[in-house]
Amino acid sequence: MRKVLNNEGQNLLFCEARSHRSWLDEPVEGELLRAVYDLAKMGPTSSNSCPLRMVFVVSGEAKEKLVSCVSQGNQKKTKGAPVTAILGCDTRFYELMNKLSPHSSIGIHMADNPDKAKDFARTQAILQAGYFFMAARALGLDCGPMGGYDAAKIDATFFSDDRVKSIMLCNLGLGDSTKLKPRAERLNFEEACAII
Repeated sequence: MRKVLNNEGQNLLFCEARSHRSWLDEPVEGELLRAVYDLAKMGPTSSNSCPLRMVFVVSGEAKEKLVSCVSQGNQKKTKGAPVTAILGCDTRFYELMNKLSPHSSIGIHMADNPDKAKDFARTQAILQAGYFFMAARALGLDCGPMGGYDAAKIDATFFSDDRVKSIMLCNLGLGDSTKLKPRAERLNFEEACAII
């Protein structure tokens, strides 16, 4: 029997979910961030490669460092967010493949081709970022994904070595729905899809 998420769940994850720019002054506990990750990590990746790495920026000192790395248009919303997640990809994810996918030879192939490994890691980490947004929404948080930052500066400041490269930022917390603009249009099925 086909299992279906009810309308309330679909609305929570998709139909009523919005990208927030303004935030209520409500903290997000570390245990909730852990729960979001523990849910998001269950989404599938190619060969179970799991290259997504994250840093959750919460403290005032770390937030000031982060704000200095983002574009002017992103500074206010980043300052106001209780948490900003820096999402990155581990370009040497293949070093963990013996644990994650011992039956696969992908780790051996990727170790011999660093450029291919970086492209693969980025693609799979972006997939995982989508799971992360859905997990955050499923656990009651609002998201504000964004680009608009100095990637080299972010990477040097927040990742301990050269193996992790940032792919996006996401503000997290309880969004201020009074500051939302009307939802923008989406393409209909005929504009975006074909069945052949």
